[in-house]
Parts: sequence; C-alpha cells; structure tokens
Amino acid sequence: MNKRIQALFLAFLLLLSLAFGCKGKEAEPAAPANVAADGETFAFPENETDFGLLRTPGSQEAAYAYKAFFLPAQDGTAQPYVGDTMPYYEDGTYYIYYLKEGGDSYNHSIYLATTKDFVTYTEKDDVVLEASRAGGQDGWIGTGSVVKVKDTYYFFYTGHAFSDSYEFKEKILVAKGSSLTSFEKVADWEIVPPSELGQKNDFRDPQAYYDEATDTITLTVTAAQSNKARILKFTLSGDLTTITYDGIIFTDPTASFWNLECSDTFKMGEKYYLTYSGQDDTLWYAMSDSPYGPYGDAVRLDGKLFYAAKHVDNGADTYMVGWARRSESVSSTQDVNGWAGNLAVQKLLQNPDGTLHLAPVDAVIAQHTARRQLLIDTMETEIAAGSAFNYAELCTAYESFVLTGTLKFEKTGSFGLAFDYNGRQEKYKTIVLDPAKGTLSLQFNEGSTLITETAVQLEAGKEYTFTYIQEGSVGVFYLDGLAALTVRLYGVSGKPVKLFAENNTVTFSALRQYTR
Repeated sequence: MNKRIQALFLAFLLLLSLAFGCKGKEAEPAAPANVAADGETFAFPENETDFGLLRTPGSQEAAYAYKAFFLPAQDGTAQPYVGDTMPYYEDGTYYIYYLKEGGDSYNHSIYLATTKDFVTYTEKDDVVLEASRAGGQDGWIGTGSVVKVKDTYYFFYTGHAFSDSYEFKEKILVAKGSSLTSFEKVADWEIVPPSELGQKNDFRDPQAYYDEATDTITLTVTAAQSNKARILKFTLSGDLTTITYDGIIFTDPTASFWNLECSDTFKMGEKYYLTYSGQDDTLWYAMSDSPYGPYGDAVRLDGKLFYAAKHVDNGADTYMVGWARRSESVSSTQDVNGWAGNLAVQKLLQNPDGTLHLAPVDAVIAQHTARRQLLIDTMETEIAAGSAFNYAELCTAYESFVLTGTLKFEKTGSFGLAFDYNGRQEKYKTIVLDPAKGTLSLQFNEGSTLITETAVQLEAGKEYTFTYIQEGSVGVFYLDGLAALTVRLYGVSGKPVKLFAENNTVTFSALRQYTR
C-alpha cells in the first residue's frame, strides 16, 4: 500500500470513528437541553412579558403585576403607594392597614388590604380612617394600631394638626368599631404629650396591646424630650376612661435620630423585643429579659429601604410588615429616597442566643416552581479578579424570580450580583458583599454610589448560602441566617444578572433560578 492510499485509508477509519464512536471508553450521553445538571427539568413558561421590549424604567414599572410586593390599584393615571403599615391578625387573615400615599387618599388616610399568605392580597376600596377634610387635629392622619378589647376593636392613631395654629401638633386619638373594616372616630378622647417632655410637636405612632387578665391596654408612643428620641409607655383602662403615663422605656442610644418611628414591642421565646425605625434610617431592634425593658444594645435589621415595619404573628410564625422604599424618579441613578412604596413582608426568626434575623416568607418562595435555565452551562462557576471588576453572566432578570446558591471566597475584595441597567458597565447596579468592610450593600454606578447597606461579618474559606427574591423593581437579598437587604432596582428586567468580583476569588455553586 503506497503512502497516498495509506493516508486515505486512515482518514476513512477516522471518519468511521467519529460517526459511530470509538471502541473502548464510552462517551457520556449529553443531557437533554431542557434538563439541568442535577436532573431537574427546566421550564419555559409561555406568555411572559418581554421586558426587553420595554426600554425605559418607567415603562417597565408600569407593566409589573405586583403580588407579593403589593401596590394599591391605580387611581386614574395616578399610582398610590403603601406608607406606614399597621398589621393585625385574626382567624387566619392578616389585616394590613396602611397610610395610603397619593391617589384617592386625602393626606395619607388609612386604607386596608387583607391576605392569608402574603402572596395574594385583597384591596379594600373604601377608606378605613380618613383625615379630616375640614381640617382640625387630624387634618393629617399618622400611624397607629388596632387592638381588640372584648367585643370592640379600637384603632389608636396619630392626629397631626392641619396647621401650626394648634397648640399640639400631634395627639393620640382613637376610633372604634364592631368589625375590622369599619371604625368611627371617638370625639373628645385624646392623649396629649406629658408636660415633662417640654415639647408639643412630636408625639405619635401609638402601638396598643390588651391584657385580658387586668382589662388594661398598654400603649407605646414615640416622642422626644430634650431633643432626644424616646419611646413612652401609657396604661389605659379597657374602657379608655383612665389614662396613666408610666414614663420613658427607651432612649435612642445613638443620639442620631429626632424620632424613633413605628415602635413595637413583643415577645419571642423567652425574650422581649422593641423594634423601631430611626427617622429616615433603618429598622432597629433591642432585646430584653422582661417586658418594656431595660433593653440591651440596639442593632439594625436590613437597610433603609425596608422601613416602618411592625411585627404580626399567627401563633406560630412572626413576620415584619413594612414598606419597600421607592425613588421619586425611577430613572435616578443617584438615590432611592421617596416616602412610601410597595408593601414588603419578611419572616422574623430567632437565633439560639436571642438575636434576630430576617428570612423569606415561605409562601412567596413556594410560588416560584418553574426552574429556569441559567446563562452558564453549569451550576458552579469561579470568578477570579484583580483590581478590575470581573463579570460573568448568570441569568435573566424576569418579572418575578428567586435565585439561590452557595458562595465561598478567598480574599478580602468585594463580590456579589450585578444588574445591567442600560448596557453600560459603569452604570451597573450591584448587590455587594464586602468582607473588608463587613457590609452587605446596594450600590449604583458600578460601586461609585452607595444607596443602602447593613452589617454582616464574613469569613474567608467558609461556605455561605444565599437567597435572592425579586418582583418588579423590588428585591431582597438574604445571606441565609445572617443578614437581609431590601433593594430597589428600576430598569433591569429582561436584562442579564451577572456575578462579579474584584480583588478576590469567589466560587459560586448550587446555582438555581426559579420563576412562577
């Protein structure tokens, strides 16, 4: 056989081996395109809104069908928002009263939405308590709470005077009713700031608790004394005829805030807790071994985009119900500072040492069952980076999705999730874990603009699990068991979500994405 024929024969054998497979080690069969590496089947839901066609943050926001992060229905062309919440639970239903901002609400009057699972909400169209259109002490309405005393429901609320001509800018007022959907204001009943406070302006956010054994109502109120934010305690008889001022139970330990908004006290396990939102800051909590203090050091929960949250429990689980802050301009890449936003609920869990952390609502996670194919070939990837950011596409930002996984890092540089905003890397919006600073933060403009942050201590070489939930422009990132951060991400739907790192090597594994 000459060399030319020999070469043709060898080429023929090579073609046969490629066509029919070589003998010896069998080639692994390729997984079907719709099956993940762990054997779970991908889903490809039909009739999804193509947010890639909605190119502006405003058009995307208008197209969202919020469910878990409830928004009131539009009033004409106006979009109302959820302000301070006042949750109440009875017989399997959560009654979420809230200050409604905009739309048909006069001076953020109180409206109601109900839910049984924090997934599906029923909005009540009629106002529950309306600010007085004739002016007066409650020309504006402020936050309060509902309590049941025997067969009567009392709704304590803040009467914020219509003008500065009134002696007291704020008083505690009350309405009553025989049901949870209809209340009438009680004329000539009020609590005014005690004279020893030395001020008549800041006195609000009554939170009520009823003790059947003593037929008394405990009322906590936020106020100020000597320019320091305080929380006060009152005891009322069950028929409201006797009011006793018990004094100050808590003073802002940071001396940073002129008001501790929407305070709440409750018991979990063997510990007692006080929660509040430092004015224009974040949700805080302090712990005690006895009711109403003395309290230990105050600690932040979440960042400033989860605000005015109060607790509600069903006898088994406890939740914090607040609102997710919005931006006055959805196109802003500089701040998220608007008052009111979407309703936001997080599960509250207690650690063995009594400290608290936030977790996703189980029913919200359970809604997301459609496994989506990632933009990477495997469920694990390593991001190695020097001083420059290194990115790797992970998945698509759908209208509503859950992303889970584990992470482990080697150095002190930052890493996390990056969201494409307008196709320009320098405008990426990022959820950042920073071991050197001990923070979990939301940053805009590829890290040059800090929006909000919370504390978390991270250790190199240790594996952490994370859960990220996003619906519309609202998201919450959980470093499971350690920290939670609520974020607002306008204009990112239909675009890639990326993993990133700088000055670090980070391994992300067990990555999964689910949609409804």
